[in-house]
Amino acid sequence: MGERAFFFQGGAVLSAGEGAAAVENLEIPLAYTGLFPPADIFTIPAIIGGAQEGADISGVYLPPDAPLPPHWQAIPVRQMLNLLADSPTDGTGLLLRAFHIAQWRRESLFCGSCGSKNTDAVLDVANSGPARQCPSCGRMEFPRITPAVMTIVTNDEGKALLAHNKNFTPGLYSLIAGFVEAGENLEAAAAREVREEAGIEIRDLQYAASQPWPFPHSLMICFTARYASGTLKADGIEIEDAQWFSRDHLPTLPGPGTTARRLIERWLEG
Repeated sequence: MGERAFFFQGGAVLSAGEGAAAVENLEIPLAYTGLFPPADIFTIPAIIGGAQEGADISGVYLPPDAPLPPHWQAIPVRQMLNLLADSPTDGTGLLLRAFHIAQWRRESLFCGSCGSKNTDAVLDVANSGPARQCPSCGRMEFPRITPAVMTIVTNDEGKALLAHNKNFTPGLYSLIAGFVEAGENLEAAAAREVREEAGIEIRDLQYAASQPWPFPHSLMICFTARYASGTLKADGIEIEDAQWFSRDHLPTLPGPGTTARRLIERWLEG
């Protein structure tokens, strides 16, 4: 295991620093696990995009009721992404990888086929990633990755479609997004989500970017598209409001650590 670790508790990452030092103190000595009740500890090979990004690091998932030492703080991972976006050393990829695996380990304690308690699997292939195996029926389990799509739609007036989801904070607008359904390709999913949530058809769909998004275990695949037809209308179920916004009249946008924000900024830059 790596000598340093990311510490997680619930949906938060722990930092041994306060204020501006929070980002610089995310990687905590693994020996600090002695401060807490028994925790789940695992190794994260520091490989992002096929490249070794330094020494392997450990992940530690703490019990939800474990008290924190003085000067430590629990920062929601979503909030930490925004802090990392403003940091000169962006450790987003490794943090998201660690958090994804931490959640998966909590959710994969038992076999989904026979209910026996899983064990950590020992695989023959080097750097094959984490896995769990049932000692009773032999079922293997790997971290779940659920594809989701997000689309920035623009019209002939130079405006972009932004929507307010009922789960957002008041005034916050983002892009239309949703999970890919069984038997559906990414392009069909993007068109369906826009149709269902905003009532319009799109054209000229093009891939734009992707981002690991472990909330809880997604991979966000992002597209650009043009308005084709239909009358804009929020579905009233997930989306409370959907509007065309011009560059000089924007609502509150997602944080800078999100792909949604980066797609919107690309559009703002023309």
